[in-house]
Amino acid sequence: MALKDWFEPKDAHPAPRSGPVRVGWLLNEQRSGVVYYPPERIRSAEVNRNHAKSASRCPAIINMESRYFMIRAPYDLHLRFVRDDKGKPGLRNMNGDASPVRGNVLSKKLHLTAEHEWRYADRPTVQISLPYTFIADEPVFMTQLSAFMHYTKTPLPGTIFGGRFAINNWPRPLMWAFEWHDTAQDLILKRGQPWFYVQFETYPQDRSVSVVEAQMTPELEGFIDHTSAAVNYVNQSFSLFKDAERVRPETLLVPVKR
Repeated sequence: MALKDWFEPKDAHPAPRSGPVRVGWLLNEQRSGVVYYPPERIRSAEVNRNHAKSASRCPAIINMESRYFMIRAPYDLHLRFVRDDKGKPGLRNMNGDASPVRGNVLSKKLHLTAEHEWRYADRPTVQISLPYTFIADEPVFMTQLSAFMHYTKTPLPGTIFGGRFAINNWPRPLMWAFEWHDTAQDLILKRGQPWFYVQFETYPQDRSVSVVEAQMTPELEGFIDHTSAAVNYVNQSFSLFKDAERVRPETLLVPVKR
């Protein structure tokens, strides 16, 4: 069955599915994996439930939050946007020798996008490569977005790029992409702070979501390799969804046994 048939069923009475939709998460590389936090379900309902009319007891709020999972920042960063004497843009690590992240490691994770690829001429785009990968064995769309339900005393000097794609046919490592609006302000991240959310869409839409840690099986690794880096070769990688679906192994999500 094609992906669109799940989310836009032509049958007036499609066969209903019940029970939680299981979503798997894993790190596509285990080196230094201990520094990365596991996804956390948003639970403001635990804040205050004493009053019957408390927002923490509102079913609409509880239902919405149940579909959002938070990722925390794995390390401290203090970056400044600079230009050299020829006007070439760059990033300066303001932590210097006090930085908890070694420079050679940071250079592999942190990227300043080429200036001609910025959406706006005055807004640099910074990307941080991440090992987080989410998968499912039935149609699930995942959206990556900012941590808008968590208050930050010092807001970031820009916005993150959100993104939405099907994790059952297009599993790929996430990337944190940041559009730097106010380049006069430094970009500062603290380890452990709420960094971004992932949100899951299911069919039927009222099904709950269960997120479990998954194994990197040979089948999953091969499928990720098959679909990875497609954006380097085509402009509209979503056009490849059907091709990916045809070669997808029947099972990708194998939970980790503890």
